[in-house]
Amino acid sequence: MQAHLNQFLEDVEKSDRYSQNTIAAYKNDLGQFYQFATSQLNATDWNEVTSDKIALYISDLQEKGYASSTIARKIAAVKSFFSDLHDQKVVSKNPTLKVESPRVQKRTPQPLSPEEVDRLLKAPRSKQTPKNLRDAALLGVLYSTGMRVSEVVSLKFIELDLEQSVLHCENGDGHGRELPLDEETQMLLQRYIERGRPGLTRHGEQEFLFLNHRGQQLTRQGLWLIIKSYAKEAGLKTAVTPHTLRHSFAAHKITDGTNLQEVQQLLGHANISTTQIYAQRDKK
Repeated sequence: MQAHLNQFLEDVEKSDRYSQNTIAAYKNDLGQFYQFATSQLNATDWNEVTSDKIALYISDLQEKGYASSTIARKIAAVKSFFSDLHDQKVVSKNPTLKVESPRVQKRTPQPLSPEEVDRLLKAPRSKQTPKNLRDAALLGVLYSTGMRVSEVVSLKFIELDLEQSVLHCENGDGHGRELPLDEETQMLLQRYIERGRPGLTRHGEQEFLFLNHRGQQLTRQGLWLIIKSYAKEAGLKTAVTPHTLRHSFAAHKITDGTNLQEVQQLLGHANISTTQIYAQRDKK
């Protein structure tokens, strides 16, 4: 995979069609995509990168706070790269043909309605298997805390304090925050820990709270697929990602009258202007 990327970048650099700034952007953007594909998606061949996985990459960029114009540029680079791979017959299909870049204008996040959230959260509760108990707790945590997908999959077992009804969430920048758990989410977590998680553990104790079927840390891709599956099961017509639940959490908190600064703290936003998007939406 690295060899194909290096060859493409070398061809770009040799071409007289690109400025030095464009060449530098290609190197940065495709280098970032390569790291995501190999480390987060565990891809070992470019044929393994599907349109759904590229959509997951876009979701990851949005979660990290990149501007829509920056994301559009990065995806344009990915599209050029895969177009070249397809021309060279390195990949059998070009996965970017169905991928739409985000609109450059800044859009207000579109949350689910409370009724749609309720349908989604209830979807995994039809069964009491270890997987369903995990998924019920997982969706409950995502919506009731507004955590980022990266934060949820990185949660460690010791960061859950059921006695105090809080989750200790590390932001990744050396700063953490305590997130309160409502009674229902606390109950779902208790069931998962007592009756679900032991059935997922395969090789002794695991430090992470949410485990996959192999008893290992749940990945971002795994979480994304879980939500996509339950959204379909719940009959939701709109596209739902882990970040959709974060949007819904924030929008519903604002609607219910929660102080803007409190929502900012719960979301872990460094700048309150990011949180104000939800307040502006609520006024429409």
